[in-house]
Amino acid sequence: MNRINQKLQESKKILSIYFSAGYPSLNDTVQIIEDLEKNGVDMIEIGLPFSDPLADGPTIQESSTQALHNGMTTQVLFDQLKDIRKTVSIPLIIMGYFNPMLQYGIEEFCKQCAAIGIDGLIIPDLPVDVYADSYQSTFEKYGLKNIFLITPQTSEARIQFIDSVSDGFIYMVSSASVTGSQTGFGTSQEAYFERIANMNLKNPQVVGFGINNAATFQQATQYAKGAIIGSAFIKHLTEKGTGSIAEFVKTIR
Repeated sequence: MNRINQKLQESKKILSIYFSAGYPSLNDTVQIIEDLEKNGVDMIEIGLPFSDPLADGPTIQESSTQALHNGMTTQVLFDQLKDIRKTVSIPLIIMGYFNPMLQYGIEEFCKQCAAIGIDGLIIPDLPVDVYADSYQSTFEKYGLKNIFLITPQTSEARIQFIDSVSDGFIYMVSSASVTGSQTGFGTSQEAYFERIANMNLKNPQVVGFGINNAATFQQATQYAKGAIIGSAFIKHLTEKGTGSIAEFVKTIR
């Protein structure tokens, strides 16, 4: 069974952390992953830096730009992660935009992910119908889960379609904004979380965008299986460095 599915079957709420590969320094990637697991994080999203990250707010954009300046590329990331499964057992997901994957070659990209032990991909700019028509068979061939995003504006019909082609979790974007732009959740967002929970989808939901402390983590996971933290963790790395990961995780739960 895929590690993502195994993790989602655990009774606890899932804490997933996102960071940009190659930030703060090019060779920090593996240490950050190992330290996150040691400190109780359940799942990690490794950001593949891209020059035009449409869904990302300033914090992630800046970390992505710095990572590119540091020399991060798709091949460098694969080389860094080639032995990651010798030390890390939790689910690892690469989150990135479709263009670098297309340039690398979709089949070859998936093949490399499988060889390393990557469990899934999040590709915000790959539409679900294009995936289902053109790429699903390749992803499944290499055992990769493709995670799709929904927002408060996503129609019920589209959510049902996403649920039907998914076999992992659904990334529930908390609001129609970029990452890192919120400080909490209001009644409309809580109603959205509850509405999606009441749809009884076959895939569990994990909430992203706007989670930055224990309070927002608890709010986000009241109705969902887990929550994803990105911008707040990157800000912590920027301010306090890679040696303070334990301190950050303790502020969440």
